[in-house]
Amino acid sequence: MPVPQVVIVGRPNVGKSSILNWQAGKLVSVVDPTAGVTRDRVKYLMNEGDRYFELVDTGGIGIVDADDLSEDIERQIQMAIDEATLILFVVDGNTGVTPLDKVVAERLRKLDKPKLLVVNKCDSTKTDLEVAEFYGLASAPLIQTSVKANRARTDLLKQIVALLPPAAESEQEEGAELAAMPELKIAIVGRRNVGKSTFINALAEEERVIVSEIAGTTRDSVDIRFELDGKSFVAIDTPGVRKRNSLANDIEYYGLVRAQKSIRRADVVFMFFDATETISRVDKQLVDEIQQHYKPCIFVVNKWDLGLDKEMTAERWSEYLISTFATMRHVPVAFITAKESRNIKKLINLAQSIYKQARERVSTGQLNRVLKQAIELNKPPSRMNRMPKIFFATQVSTEPPTIVVKCNDPELFDDSWKRYLLGYFREELPFREVPIKVYLRGRSDEDPADESEG
Repeated sequence: MPVPQVVIVGRPNVGKSSILNWQAGKLVSVVDPTAGVTRDRVKYLMNEGDRYFELVDTGGIGIVDADDLSEDIERQIQMAIDEATLILFVVDGNTGVTPLDKVVAERLRKLDKPKLLVVNKCDSTKTDLEVAEFYGLASAPLIQTSVKANRARTDLLKQIVALLPPAAESEQEEGAELAAMPELKIAIVGRRNVGKSTFINALAEEERVIVSEIAGTTRDSVDIRFELDGKSFVAIDTPGVRKRNSLANDIEYYGLVRAQKSIRRADVVFMFFDATETISRVDKQLVDEIQQHYKPCIFVVNKWDLGLDKEMTAERWSEYLISTFATMRHVPVAFITAKESRNIKKLINLAQSIYKQARERVSTGQLNRVLKQAIELNKPPSRMNRMPKIFFATQVSTEPPTIVVKCNDPELFDDSWKRYLLGYFREELPFREVPIKVYLRGRSDEDPADESEG
């Protein structure tokens, strides 16, 4: 039996996304005064005592979307309602009952599912006497909340748990597994309209996020769990990124921030490119972000079925990427057609392979044998009338693999030789396709460290 779904519904601007973030204790869903910010279903796994449930944020019912995505948003809302175990009907305590609240109430009244009426934005007890008008909206318990004033957060959580059906024997086990299982987290990043959401839906084997030709459809970072060959994964769909000087509003700015955060919390990053387009400044910004955080990465060239009509073969595309991102030569390149689910399983298998590389740890003996071979083949040249000497090396960490090389003086090793050593380590150690950190340290730990990376 799946973990219960607690779905938050209501008209726009009643604070649904704020309630999700408030209960989660972290920024999960985009919050902005602009109506219609949330478009996809945004989920977060909650745990209260021995109960687990997923809290699901949805788009505002009745929204007229500026990008003509109203039908797509409505379909996402309906899918969430269909899957709901419990519905949180959220209204605004400041505005009172509106005609659109009544439309939402009529829609929910037909459902034979438990409901909780949440009168939000009750920042002060002065409005408590006015809450009576909301009772007519639903035959359900009522609770007053305020995210701003942190009012009734715990009470809301307790009421949710009380209204859930009795826990199935498998719920606690499944919920605990969802919370603790070593899922491989994959962030899918790229500029607008490269096919990230289409790829996510192909993985989930359902319409989990909205797909549209309109740029900027995805605004939240949406986590989608899926399984392949008995293994669990989390795909993180991120908003498409524009050039920094083209960010039109706060929604787009937070979308950029979310893409950056998704890169940081991912185990592997899929950097998407459009086979029909050239590499852009935005692509370079994202690759730079990936590199700065030493994330295992795969360059994914999507829409390959369209790109085949041009002269850019797979070999030429790979050369194009390597020449553009010279410091990322180790990154593997994959070619897919997300719309037709072509090569997707191979891509996920490749992600598992490079994640395994990032977690590898080699023995000190093996590492020093490789180090000795590197020095014998190409000794570091003398510098400042002094001969650089290396004593030993040890791997001190993984994700990324981090190697400390003890020497007489880090200042004696020039950049070209450090690049050579890094490349030799990559070729001879099980880290061929992932970033590596190499630190040169003097005899004393207090000596300044010299770092090479790639």
